[in-house]
Amino acid sequence: AMAMQQLQRQVLHCGHAQSPVAAPITPHRSHPTRGRVVASQGSEATTQLTSTSVRHLYEVSAASCCQQVSSSTSGPNSVQELASVAAANPAVLIAAVVALGLTVVGVSKLFDSGSRAYASSSTVGNEYDAWTEEGVLEYYWGEHIHLGYYSDAERAAGYKKKNFKQAKYDFTDEMLRFSGTTQPKSILDVGCGFGGTSRHLAKKFPGASVRGITLSPKQVERGTEMAKEQGVPNVQFEVMDALAMTIPDNSVELVWACESGEHMPDKKKYVEEMVRVLKPGGQLVIACWCQREETPSTPFTEKERKELQFLYDEWAHPYFISYQEFVRLMNGTGKMEKLSAEDWTSQTLPSWIHSIWVGVWDPWYVMTKGPRILYKCLRDAVTLVRMHYAFDSGLMQYGLMRGTKKADGSMQFNAAAQ
Repeated sequence: AMAMQQLQRQVLHCGHAQSPVAAPITPHRSHPTRGRVVASQGSEATTQLTSTSVRHLYEVSAASCCQQVSSSTSGPNSVQELASVAAANPAVLIAAVVALGLTVVGVSKLFDSGSRAYASSSTVGNEYDAWTEEGVLEYYWGEHIHLGYYSDAERAAGYKKKNFKQAKYDFTDEMLRFSGTTQPKSILDVGCGFGGTSRHLAKKFPGASVRGITLSPKQVERGTEMAKEQGVPNVQFEVMDALAMTIPDNSVELVWACESGEHMPDKKKYVEEMVRVLKPGGQLVIACWCQREETPSTPFTEKERKELQFLYDEWAHPYFISYQEFVRLMNGTGKMEKLSAEDWTSQTLPSWIHSIWVGVWDPWYVMTKGPRILYKCLRDAVTLVRMHYAFDSGLMQYGLMRGTKKADGSMQFNAAAQ
């Protein structure tokens, strides 16, 4: 129920919309004094609420509702007649209240726990197979299924003025700049999705050999199709477990891992495998959703643990770690140097709600997919809002980590790797 309130509050507060927005509800408690309803019919118009009390908001909703009922029924006293029926039959009123209460409780329970908990690597592969076949993710997010980048100026001007899909290309370019690489001849994209970043890097470095790996056969199929359609010959995709890569030691100049670590059940092995295949002098760059650093003086509260568990279980994440822990894992290999990390929460935060708005502005693709996909997208929208609040509150952070493999950091070649 809290998540639904948060979602609806975002609809109320997101500025100028490009499609009508439903009747107002109570804003989230962390912003008790703000309330704005946005509507757009040909031209944009904004109605400011002077009060955000529960009583005022629901009086507005009730007035709107009653006006619609009166105008759409044949008799002028339909509302009064309904009231008379309720007065004459108290049991009807009681049953209605009970039904409403049960509905609220049911919805609250429905969204109280995740629906796609991680069980094994197959869980992740199957989920991405489904997302790829449904087409919803590609339709709205484009080729890149990761968050976007919004500069200080773009956030100040209003994030919705930026093209949602372009923000993802900008993120890739900013992550490339952060990596410190120059002209890599070999690139490994660990957790490549359907290959948007792999193809982008292959185009940027036409002399490089780019390899994208994923757990999803459907993503490999779609990524290969798009590479052929776009005429990108120097990229290939394959199904491979990032925790057991069949790639030779010391063979890749740039190892790229964007939003794949979240799904790894063993973060230490994840880092060690990427360091293993990295050439001495090569760069490793990781972007990952991270939970804040927990210390004895700043432990997670029960509420925070419950929220993290939902975020784990809704999108097949075993668990998250802090970006500081990622740096410790990289350093723990004994093979890396020039380690650094940055918090990109501010630059990526608009992505969560922006992704909902692109669906609000263009809902018809989802509407044609039927009730099962519609329900799944509703759950995803709720999760996007909860992710936004987790990052906005500091419970989650967006980590960028990088390092260079030492010149003497080569590992013994693994003969089993082909």
